[in-house]
Amino acid sequence: MNRRQLLTIGAGLGGAAVAGGLGYAMWARQGASAWAAEVEAIRRPLTVGPGLERHRELVRYATLAANSHNTQPWRFAIAANSITVTPDRERRCAIVDPDDHHLFASLGCAIENIVQAAPLVGLAATPRFDPAGSRIVIDLEPGGGAGTQGLAEAIPRRQCTRSVYDGRSVSPADIARLETAGRGTGVETISITDRGAIDRIVAFIVDGNTQQIDDPAFAAELTRWIRFSYGEALSTRDGLFAAVSGNPVLPGPIGKMIFPLVFSAKSENARIVEQVDSSAGLMVFVSETNDEASWIEAGRAYQRFALTATSLGIAHAFLNQPVEVAAVRRRFADHLDLGDRRPDFVVRFGYGPRMPMSLRRPVEAVLAEAG
Repeated sequence: MNRRQLLTIGAGLGGAAVAGGLGYAMWARQGASAWAAEVEAIRRPLTVGPGLERHRELVRYATLAANSHNTQPWRFAIAANSITVTPDRERRCAIVDPDDHHLFASLGCAIENIVQAAPLVGLAATPRFDPAGSRIVIDLEPGGGAGTQGLAEAIPRRQCTRSVYDGRSVSPADIARLETAGRGTGVETISITDRGAIDRIVAFIVDGNTQQIDDPAFAAELTRWIRFSYGEALSTRDGLFAAVSGNPVLPGPIGKMIFPLVFSAKSENARIVEQVDSSAGLMVFVSETNDEASWIEAGRAYQRFALTATSLGIAHAFLNQPVEVAAVRRRFADHLDLGDRRPDFVVRFGYGPRMPMSLRRPVEAVLAEAG
């Protein structure tokens, strides 16, 4: 019995598990409606309010940034002329991200959203990193700033599209735009569209994926952040919601029962190969140095890439397995002839369908006292 058959059976079982005697279809419709309303609310266009309301709107846009496992590992403090961003270490993923690379890259993604969106509310945003406090202070002042309106408008629509794409190629001109957007201070991009070169990188992705799935601690951490049902997604407003990756939405207990039966290296590797085969290419992000400041910059560079891709109608998604397993990462860096430089992310890109959007926690949940 394959993964899809088991998930279909799970959906059938779900009908019997829905509280209050609702049929599964009705339960799903009601959940989807409530979930869609919340998505629309959190991803509504930016509005310009009085005083610090502009800052709160920038924080809301910051939370729409890419982040590992959708843990949303950030805290924001609003002051009269600044927004301070700090890591929320209670939301770190100690197994998949033991050195906090992805955590600080996630902060970089959020910071870039603020930089891009600030001009829409009449502000210019200038980030500066304070290594002593592992925090980023974003100075805000009146002005147009360095943001690009097209990228700012893409913020609510950006998503990691975890589906099979349609196999179409991306034009050299658009690939060049993606490469340029993904460069930053000490960060470069490597685009790969040759099928032989892509296949050689897939071998590293599969190796990293296999090692991760064979680790019970990795599977346990991943399961902790999966939201199988609309209720789970709505109550936590974080994590990896099944619908976002194209999987059936199941009542939580059914999902937790089925997941260990369908989650295997063999099935996940087959899915990865299919997804990469359908993509136009891969983009690898590489940092010159390996520290918190560099990881933040890599996150900012990726977010610009992601917003540019969104504005061009190009889908994309992370395939970070070869950079998350240390031993594989070293061999992957050697394969790319990177020397001491660190590969930060591997991203596939191409043309694919829009997928359901993920939720974010409300602004109130991520605000901290200014200090």
